[in-house]
Amino acid sequence: MSIKKIFLMAAAAVAFSGCSMMPAGSTASAQPEVAAAAERLRIAMIDPTAASLGALVADDLSYGHSGGKVDTKASFIADLMDGKSDFVTITITEQTIKVVDANTAIVRHSLAADTNDSGKPGKVALKILGVWQKQGGTWKLLARQAVRV
Repeated sequence: MSIKKIFLMAAAAVAFSGCSMMPAGSTASAQPEVAAAAERLRIAMIDPTAASLGALVADDLSYGHSGGKVDTKASFIADLMDGKSDFVTITITEQTIKVVDANTAIVRHSLAADTNDSGKPGKVALKILGVWQKQGGTWKLLARQAVRV
């Protein structure tokens, strides 16, 4: 058998096996890091500081609310800091994390929260899609979209 045929057979075997060029376990080992970042964001949304929020969200953040408003990093942080968006409690359930590659992860969950937006008490129940990106060794929220349950 020629070298060319062996090479083609090996390439086909890799292509059809679903193997990737990432080291074994690299996506699975990133799941706890992404989960920890998502939890830090949950806590920072309840007790916000500009520094904690700024460290968790990407500069290019696109943050879609269930009512249609889309925030940037600056407006997302400002609304939490000035109480326009005020989370008293946030409970996350049904969370799934899919690490797509070494720098991208998709997080889905249900969110139930007690709010006090601009001093008006309320409750929200949402489904959330978050796209996290590893930037400079840290997982940051790049995009988020919420829909009402």
